[in-house]
Amino acid sequence: MAVLKLQSLKPRPISELSMKVGSIRCYVSSCRAVLLPRFGGPEVLQLRPDVPVPDLKPNEVLVRARAVSINPLDTRIRSGYGRSIFEPLLPLILGRDVSGEVAAVGASVKSLTVGQEVFGALHPTALRGTYTDYAILTEDELSPKPASLTHVEASAIPFAALTAWRALKCTARITEGQRLLVIGGGGAVGFSAIQIAVAAGCHVTTTCGNQSISRLIAAGAEQAVDYTSEDIESVIKEKFDAVLDTIGVPETERIGINLLNRGGHYMTLQGEAAALSDRYGLPIGLPAATAVLFKKRIQCKFSHGIEYSWIYMRADSEGLHEIRRLSEAGKLSIPVEKTFSITQVREAHEAKDKKQILGKVVLELD
Repeated sequence: MAVLKLQSLKPRPISELSMKVGSIRCYVSSCRAVLLPRFGGPEVLQLRPDVPVPDLKPNEVLVRARAVSINPLDTRIRSGYGRSIFEPLLPLILGRDVSGEVAAVGASVKSLTVGQEVFGALHPTALRGTYTDYAILTEDELSPKPASLTHVEASAIPFAALTAWRALKCTARITEGQRLLVIGGGGAVGFSAIQIAVAAGCHVTTTCGNQSISRLIAAGAEQAVDYTSEDIESVIKEKFDAVLDTIGVPETERIGINLLNRGGHYMTLQGEAAALSDRYGLPIGLPAATAVLFKKRIQCKFSHGIEYSWIYMRADSEGLHEIRRLSEAGKLSIPVEKTFSITQVREAHEAKDKKQILGKVVLELD
């Protein structure tokens, strides 16, 4: 594999940042960042020392990043997922999660102050991501970092937990006593969903690989089914009020729909909008995706009496603050299996591509 070369550039301390009130201009004019100039394998990632730092809009916050996690979305975008959206806008910066300190705030930001430790996550379609010394997020995309967590631990949480939060709280609107099935509970979104649902007083069943069973039971799942050795439909005898399918293949969709009570919600992370747009282009792909979703919703409503939804992460300040509260209380965490320096970003992506590391991977920035 090619050696990743890096020229030395030490980011300025927060105390040295100069700014003007109004359009906040930060005289950290450039910093290190990992750029994606074209789609491909890990070798296309370029760590550059002089990437411009834009001026802040009134609602934006400049964050001195200390740790950023690698999400499946990062490796998929790097490989070409979302090409119809991102290709005309290359190069872009990957990364959605971040934990660090506030370096500067826009004129209308009221809830955060310079020097405060924060964590948060960007929208899935953000072009300037978090693989950089200085990330830019809106005020609604950030919250004070849980004091009990390190930056590495905190950076692993927001994107996955907000995705789970949107499914359970905004779409299914789960309530105490309801039953939830999480298909694929071993991943970060599934594991977050289990913990959020348990904290809400729900009864949770999950499917996972054998290596995850004990961890998911410890997190509060009442039943964890090993999909590699057990027939899910034979083992699970009950029906559910909501199903979150993090796998999203036809077989898991069929199983999830069949295990729902009438009036329940089936939610999948594998929506087809990006895939259809990549295949046919945005002008055809987006209307086609809308038609596919509408058709599935009508079919599920009439054949099973259930709701059908594609789930995407959205910025949600209320959700992020609740996630922070649960993390502070020890009720929500995502274990980090391995950390890499930002200078080892190619090695980290390669390890995820080859499934050498199944758990969460975090990049540290010194």
